[in-house]
Amino acid sequence: MYRNQYDSDITTFSPSGRIHQIEYAMEAVKQGSAAVALKSKKYAVLVSLKRSSSELGSYQKKLFVVDDHIGIAISGLTADARVLCNYMRNECSNYKYIYESDMRVERLITKVADKSQVHTQRYGRRPYGVGLLVAGYDQTGAHVYQTCPSGNYYSYKAISIGARSQSAKTYLEKYFDSFEQCDLKELIVHGLRALRETIPNTDTGLTTKNVSIAIVGEDQKFKIIEGDDTQDYLNLIESGEEAAQPMQQD
Repeated sequence: MYRNQYDSDITTFSPSGRIHQIEYAMEAVKQGSAAVALKSKKYAVLVSLKRSSSELGSYQKKLFVVDDHIGIAISGLTADARVLCNYMRNECSNYKYIYESDMRVERLITKVADKSQVHTQRYGRRPYGVGLLVAGYDQTGAHVYQTCPSGNYYSYKAISIGARSQSAKTYLEKYFDSFEQCDLKELIVHGLRALRETIPNTDTGLTTKNVSIAIVGEDQKFKIIEGDDTQDYLNLIESGEEAAQPMQQD
């Protein structure tokens, strides 16, 4: 592989105005397993695809609890994600100790973005090679954010990151107008259908082993649903499609 003097230096722009290390970190996010986030008025949902390094190994965890009202889905380097997750937990804990209230989601995202950006401008460090989808609920409602290794962050109604995430985005763009009025169960089903679009046809599809679901919202603390508990929601995908087929034939 050809390397130049700008590949290993985080503090120097290339002649074309690029910082290669940031682009490599962004590529790590694109190579990670897919994750989907979407929200309605009252709820935010995260759905993530788990990978296993081998048939003998366990599936890698992709969803993490930050606080009672905030959680994250990751794509990229899991070790970097744990560092950022612990930082977010400490920030929420300190805020609650000082102000005796939950930290607003946007305030926390801003802190994470600032921390990520510092790693793009100081010599001897590297960008975090992980992208986060953050779902939370505070006094202003449900929120979904995406953070990038560059220090940028974005607010979304629905978004997907990771490998083959464009397929999930296509699905979300088609139905996002209806998400605002969806109840929690409908929102989860939409998330699972979007996530399924990222799986190659040669794979087995969504199963209780390779999918994780997280929910948060009004009167609902952040909760992760994994294993056999996801089967009921996976069944809803198939039953919903079967109900729609006779209508199409008419």
